[in-house]
Amino acid sequence: MDSFLSLCPQNVEILGGHSITQLFLENAFFFFFSLGDCSLPPEVPNAHPTLSDRDLKSFPEGTTVTYKCNEGFVKVPGKPDSVICLSNNQWSEVAAFCNRSCDVPPRLRFASLKRSFSKQNYFPEGFVVEYDCRPGYRRNQTLSEKLTCLQNFTWSTPDEFCKKKSCPTPGDIAHGHVSITTDISYGASISFSCDTGYRLVGATSSYCSLVDQGVEWSDPLPKCEEIVCPEPQEISNGSIQNPRKTYVYQQSVKYQCNQGFTLIGENSIYCTVKDDQGEWSGLPPECKENAQISKGMPAVQKPSMASVPSTKVPSAPQKTTTVNVPAKQSSAVVPRATTHFRSTSSHKGRGTLSSG
Repeated sequence: MDSFLSLCPQNVEILGGHSITQLFLENAFFFFFSLGDCSLPPEVPNAHPTLSDRDLKSFPEGTTVTYKCNEGFVKVPGKPDSVICLSNNQWSEVAAFCNRSCDVPPRLRFASLKRSFSKQNYFPEGFVVEYDCRPGYRRNQTLSEKLTCLQNFTWSTPDEFCKKKSCPTPGDIAHGHVSITTDISYGASISFSCDTGYRLVGATSSYCSLVDQGVEWSDPLPKCEEIVCPEPQEISNGSIQNPRKTYVYQQSVKYQCNQGFTLIGENSIYCTVKDDQGEWSGLPPECKENAQISKGMPAVQKPSMASVPSTKVPSAPQKTTTVNVPAKQSSAVVPRATTHFRSTSSHKGRGTLSSG
């Protein structure tokens, strides 16, 4: 300022008795202070101004500075969070607008926050929120559906004030079973199976699901269909005893051969199940002709009988004599022949007689 004033003339007078220097200083003072720069923004409890390095150089009239709440504090809805540099080089007044708050209310598995609280983010000490049961759940009137922001700015512990709805009792399956894993409440599942010899027709499982405002099973009960074996195979020169129109699990087929034929193999097979399909336990037997069977067996040689002549002798008391006569040699072993005859005497050189 001094250097600036040294350039001005000191004793120049104009009309009205004022010097040129005096008029210049008055106008310069008005010029500089009419700019209206404000000082640094005021301090606000639990908040800090959002300023950049450029903003820190000057705050001309009309400048707006916005504040942000410190960590752990939340802006109170409806309260201003900014100041303005006024024409008197002063900032506008602002009241404390940041306060401690609970976090957003917890998300519950069985209930949802009521809509009136869903867009709110300021929950001071003592604030109470309410919940509604989610679809698939019903209200337990003995327990409170409210949570409170406590003095330490945490939420009170929620009770399980909503319980799962239950699906109807599934019922029974003829020739089958219904397996309940846990229960029949919302979200639970059940499975189905059939007795041996039956095939499941329909869904293998069902879930307790939402239907409109209630819960129902996702699939109806299946049926258990009896498994039938293919028609049994016929055999040549034989037949099936007491045949049936159909054969089911564990029923058997019994075979028999025609007269003159012999059954080779098991005389019966039974209906069994594999991969939900009926099949026979084995192949049917065969009937072979008896003559074919006898040709394949080794022959048994019959005993041979030999007759030896005797000579007449004087009458004497009759006596039975047994003579052993060797048979003619052959490649096969022949049983020895036994000859019975009567004799009273013998001539020398005719053979050896042994009396019994």
